[in-house]
Amino acid sequence: MTMLHLFDLDGTLMYGSAAPVEISRQLGLESEIAELERAFGAREIGPQDFSKAAREMWADLTPEHVRAAFDGAPWLLGIRDVWQEIRERGDYCAVISLSPSFFVELLLEWGAHAAHGSVFPEVPFTRPVDVAGILTPEGKLTVADRLCERFGVTRADCVAYGDSMTDAVLFGALPRSVAVNARPHLVERATHVYEGRDLREAYQLLEEARPEVAAS
Repeated sequence: MTMLHLFDLDGTLMYGSAAPVEISRQLGLESEIAELERAFGAREIGPQDFSKAAREMWADLTPEHVRAAFDGAPWLLGIRDVWQEIRERGDYCAVISLSPSFFVELLLEWGAHAAHGSVFPEVPFTRPVDVAGILTPEGKLTVADRLCERFGVTRADCVAYGDSMTDAVLFGALPRSVAVNARPHLVERATHVYEGRDLREAYQLLEEARPEVAAS
C-alpha cells in the first residue's frame, strides 16, 4: 500500500517553537510575536489576522533573515532520514502548515515531495498579504485532498503528524495520526503518540503498524 505522510511544521517538525517565532527572533521581535502567538492560541484572532499582523511586523524582513531563521531553528533530529526512507519505499511525504509559504517551502530542500504554507508575498515584501491564500485548519484538509489526487492515493492511505488543535481536522479525517509533542486535546484524537526529539522514532510507530507488517 502506498502511503502519504502529512507533516505539520510548528511544534511538530520543530521542537518547542514555530516558524513565526524563529523569523521574529532574527528581527529582535520576540516579545511582539509572543503576544501575537498568545492571541492566536487564545482564539482572539484567527489565521488571517495573525498573518496580516505578522507581515506588518516583518516589514524589514530579508531573504537572509529567512535563511538564518530556517537554519537556526530547533528541528527534530532525523527529518531528512525519514523522508529519504519514505521516498525509497515508494511512499510520499508533504508538509502542510499555517506558517508562511516562503519558510515552509524551504523544506523541499530536505526531500519533501510537497510543501504548502499560507501564501505570503515574496520577501522582501512589496505587497500586503492576500487573506485568500492564508491556510486554516479546514484548509489543511483541502490541501491534503489535492495531494491525494496528485499522488494517486486516498484519505485511507494517509497519516497525519501534528501537535495542536490546528491539526485536529486532519486527525479527524484520516485513519492514522501521530501526535508529536502534542497538546493533550490532540493526543486524545491520535492513533499514535510520540514525545521526544527524533522524527525517526515517531515514524517507527507507523512502521510497526503498517498493514503488511501486521499481516506477517
